[in-house]
Amino acid sequence: MTLQQLKYAMTIADCGSMNEAAKQLFISQPSLSETIKELEQEIGLQIFLRSNRGIIMTPEGEEFLGYARQVTEQFGLLQSRYIEKKTKEKFSVSMQHYTFAVKAFVETVKKAGIDSYEFAANETTTYDVMESVRNFKSEIGVLYLNDFNEKVMMKIIHEKGLEFIELFACDTYVYLWSGHPLAKSKVISMEELDEYPCLSFDQGKNHSLYLAEEMKSTYEYKRLIKASDRATLLNFMKGLNAYTLCSGIICEELNGSEYIAVPLAETEKMRIGYVKRKGANISHIGELYIEELEKYKEKIM
Repeated sequence: MTLQQLKYAMTIADCGSMNEAAKQLFISQPSLSETIKELEQEIGLQIFLRSNRGIIMTPEGEEFLGYARQVTEQFGLLQSRYIEKKTKEKFSVSMQHYTFAVKAFVETVKKAGIDSYEFAANETTTYDVMESVRNFKSEIGVLYLNDFNEKVMMKIIHEKGLEFIELFACDTYVYLWSGHPLAKSKVISMEELDEYPCLSFDQGKNHSLYLAEEMKSTYEYKRLIKASDRATLLNFMKGLNAYTLCSGIICEELNGSEYIAVPLAETEKMRIGYVKRKGANISHIGELYIEELEKYKEKIM
């Protein structure tokens, strides 16, 4: 087994296509296929299922590539520091679509005070937040637990060798455009919201009520719109008088003052926190980021 074989397999997984991966790797498709076949024979399992429609990663292959990413990531760090003599600071966080988590990242970059760095902030699905931390793609993953999803979420967290650290708890708010007919309400009920579209972040192939980013995931919504990015949802809020349910912690510096949060009558507690690899030490930059997140606790007390 070689690092080159691992990198080839990860490229195929990322591209979802043998042909596309071969183009990116600047090798022929038959040569790439033969390399992966040799790797599969050596480790005694099938990483990819091949068909006329393309390739699909097997469950065993997905687990194998999780370890492969850890190995290549660690090798990259060793090579960068000791072979290439680079000391560029690195930090990556994955998160559900929270403006306060993005704002905390912005403040962390400012606070770090270093000239050379490579930082990354990934807004992604709930499952991929956890998967990114497991695969060493991110050091920290920001998400929430509540009474409904806790049992399932903690099972996934433990299975991935992670741990959840709670930062603060907050109530549920209705997030909407400031020009919305209900925007001036002091409190909004679910019944009042029935005539307006509810917005939800699409969780992709791992969709589940337990993995939903929004509260009240089991509610029978009359109108529901799913999208995959925050900018699109904000446009729908303004264009369709749509809304979503959130923590109520909003950042005008990033989203402007056109959007507001109003308390939900049927509120439930959201426990905001982060996941990290179990037993792993948090880097200096990671500690700075967590400190910025913890500041929001004071804003909801």
